[in-house]
Amino acid sequence: MRIAVDAMGGDHGPQVVVEGAVMAAKGYGIEIVLVGNGEILEEMLAGYDTHNLSIQVQNAPEAVSMDDSPLVVLRSKKESSIRIAFDLVKREEVSAVISAGNSGATMVAAAKMLGKLNGVDRPAIATVMPNQQGISLLLDVGANVDCKSHHMVQFAIMGSVYAQYILKLDNPRVGLISNGQESSKGNGVTRETNAILEQSSINYIGCIEGGDVFNGKADVIICDGFVGNAILKASEGLANFLGKVVKQEINKYFLSRIGYLLSRRSFKNLKKMVDYSEYGGAPLLGIDGTGIICHGKSSAKAIMNAIHLACDFVEKGVKDHMVEELNKNRELDGLGNKYLGIWKRVVGAGLRGKKSKEFLEMDLR
Repeated sequence: MRIAVDAMGGDHGPQVVVEGAVMAAKGYGIEIVLVGNGEILEEMLAGYDTHNLSIQVQNAPEAVSMDDSPLVVLRSKKESSIRIAFDLVKREEVSAVISAGNSGATMVAAAKMLGKLNGVDRPAIATVMPNQQGISLLLDVGANVDCKSHHMVQFAIMGSVYAQYILKLDNPRVGLISNGQESSKGNGVTRETNAILEQSSINYIGCIEGGDVFNGKADVIICDGFVGNAILKASEGLANFLGKVVKQEINKYFLSRIGYLLSRRSFKNLKKMVDYSEYGGAPLLGIDGTGIICHGKSSAKAIMNAIHLACDFVEKGVKDHMVEELNKNRELDGLGNKYLGIWKRVVGAGLRGKKSKEFLEMDLR
């Protein structure tokens, strides 16, 4: 098991990434390949005790910045650290890649160098969200802004497999984000996706609302990248807001400070629950390989946990299990056009003053 780490990505520069890689190698015995400016990385490694640790450096003369267009890895920076890292996977010299750099460039490089799984049209980025009962998986959170129903169905299948093998959730409950629980709610893509997922082999519980994201109603939450990214960013903003407000209120009164001291353990547990570094990074599901996208502000601890997550993903054969489940639901591929046709006929019937229910019953038979 060897993991390639894009050492030039992240808001804090290579120092934090190198530290996290050393922690992973020391704590889990993982072989690491740091990809980036060889001279800089060797100098940083010299500051750590790497005796008996398997950490190598793969030189990459170029780096993709956060401001670069994702397509820059294809057009100009062909010797960038992220592209060379995925090339190592393609050549089977490493098993996975983690990067805290430009997430769009990471996705483009992964899709270009490794390709997609059979049965997947678009890879998705998944992230773990805390809820009242533990954790749930949210996808997509930004890779695909505009989706069709079959994309969402694929997200649901991949998310279900990931939750089963990585989050260790038995028969995970899958819910689809909508503006109501009724099947008649939502836009056309949502209604169509709901109808198809009801015939899938996964444990689909139907449509859920935004308020259900944190109550534990679903283990896997499905949406397009536009909605998912909005949920993710709003959640991060709310967590920061509540943290600052609680701190201000505690400091206002002497008795509040005493109360904080008495309940400090509970506050630490709450902070740990919403700390993204505990979960490492967000897996890129649907690529023909393993790629973990870390938060740009990742700490050394987050890098370490992302490396461990990548190993877990490979060791449990999650990619192969996804292919199996996708093949099991292959007959769903053609349902998208069928249900789209149904909704068009329903609308058309309504415009002509006919009963849309008759058309629905006829097609669904």
